[in-house]
Amino acid sequence: MNAFASVILAVQMLSALGMIGLILIQHGKGADMGASFGSGSSGSLFGASGSANFLSRSTAGLATVFFVATLALAYLSNARPVSSGSVLEGAAPITAPAPAASGATGEVPAPAAGQAPAAGAEGAAQIPTK
Repeated sequence: MNAFASVILAVQMLSALGMIGLILIQHGKGADMGASFGSGSSGSLFGASGSANFLSRSTAGLATVFFVATLALAYLSNARPVSSGSVLEGAAPITAPAPAASGATGEVPAPAAGQAPAAGAEGAAQIPTK
């Protein structure tokens, strides 16, 4: 992962944590933490409706940053690879094995009586003969 993607990921995580905090502070249904900070009182720093506007606009701003960071990470993860060649073009060529020294025809000699059969050239199972 490159450094730019790491920075974008950090921005995304910080904006997500900031949104969680701002949503919990807001006064409303299910967010009772806001009552402890005085968001329902009119004598707060921003006034009666000012705190609601500030918190909701801050949450919307952080949500925008979060979505832009998500789109940037998705774009970076789907970037095209640098090389346009085939995987098979870079593979080493396969060479054929040298023929056996015992016979030029490539036949596998039959095992002697009481010996285990030799492994087949094509990987086929060999049945011992009587």
